[in-house]
Amino acid sequence: MAAGSAHQLTLNLPHRVATGRDDFLVSAANEAAVAAVDAWPDWPSPVLILVGAAGSGKSHLCDVWGTRANAPTVAAGALETAGVADLMSTGAVAVEDAPGDEIDEVALFHLINLARENAGSILITSRGYPSRWKIALPDLVSRLKAAQVASLGEPDDELLRGLLVKQFADRQLHVDEAAISYMVLRMERSFAAARSLVARIDARALTERAEITRNLVARVMQDTVGSDAVEDE
Repeated sequence: MAAGSAHQLTLNLPHRVATGRDDFLVSAANEAAVAAVDAWPDWPSPVLILVGAAGSGKSHLCDVWGTRANAPTVAAGALETAGVADLMSTGAVAVEDAPGDEIDEVALFHLINLARENAGSILITSRGYPSRWKIALPDLVSRLKAAQVASLGEPDDELLRGLLVKQFADRQLHVDEAAISYMVLRMERSFAAARSLVARIDARALTERAEITRNLVARVMQDTVGSDAVEDE
């Protein structure tokens, strides 16, 4: 760095994310879905489909449930008919990001049937409701209609506040209440927006070697609004 430079170069270092069950934030926006997952093994259906936007906590809950149920996890796009029996060997399996770009419908159908026949359990995560999946196999459509569906809603103020605090804590950063309140009142209410905003604030604080204060947060958010306005013109 040249002498006299006013800014510090930043490195995109990975940060540890807390993923234990006690770290999951619960509010009115997601408590019904959390309760549905936690009700295992007394699910009303062998299949529970957990629906939510990116960053809503689907994978977090899936990991916690997988540990509890001794369930392997497979990406929906990696399902193969030949591997169905092995996947269900423990009596439970998690299928992430269904339906994916291209799902083996026969494999998923056989997996669900195996769970039904052997009192097994399948937790499926998805960004969309199964009624919107492009499924051609009629028998699979029927099986999916019989599944229990639980939805993780967009964050309310309580969840958004907790999410921001957790995002900063995962980066080992402490932010005061004034800064958090400023963000909650003015930011887009989505999980993706929370992650993006925290990352931008962290990067600005590193660059300026500054504490994360309400003033710094305001400048970051104002810069973002200004950039969006330019792009929209």
